[in-house]
Amino acid sequence: MRKLVESTFVSLDGIIDDTRPSTASRAEPQHWGQPYWDEEHGNYSGNLVYSADALLLGRVTYEGFAEAWSARDGEFADRMNGMPKYVASRTLTETTWNANLIQGDVAEEVAKLKEQPGENILKWGTGELDRTLVEHGLVDEFHFWYFPVVVGAGKHLFEDAGFDTTHLKLADVNQFGSGIVVHIYVPK
Repeated sequence: MRKLVESTFVSLDGIIDDTRPSTASRAEPQHWGQPYWDEEHGNYSGNLVYSADALLLGRVTYEGFAEAWSARDGEFADRMNGMPKYVASRTLTETTWNANLIQGDVAEEVAKLKEQPGENILKWGTGELDRTLVEHGLVDEFHFWYFPVVVGAGKHLFEDAGFDTTHLKLADVNQFGSGIVVHIYVPK
């Protein structure tokens, strides 16, 4: 069975994104995280991407990634662009960028994807889709990238999650010279 690997950028105060108009773009990870993106960050990201053969994305991450990656080239960009993508959305009716909309019950469809032969399924970003994935025990490994920055406002990790307490086991820690620390957790 394939593993579903979640990878999420988190500020020290638990912010994962800007979803409130009052915070403007300062809470978006591409703004507060970028000063820390270096060779170690790139190598770790590359290892995650090259250990997977598919991406699972929510609508917001899909749209941002499609815009950012579809026009790029090079080895890493070619891998990102060429991988099949599975997108969970209640509003999209069509996709581009080698993506397929998940039809029907998301938990059932993701469980079916995990049963197919292949490598890991990588999911970037944390949002509404994760509520379903965690609630149904579908995430096999969490990679929480803690950045040495306090954002002060924005959407918090698993904010309004609505699922029961979920206990995890710390499986590994990776510390980068930039101050990023990646905590890897697995279900207990």
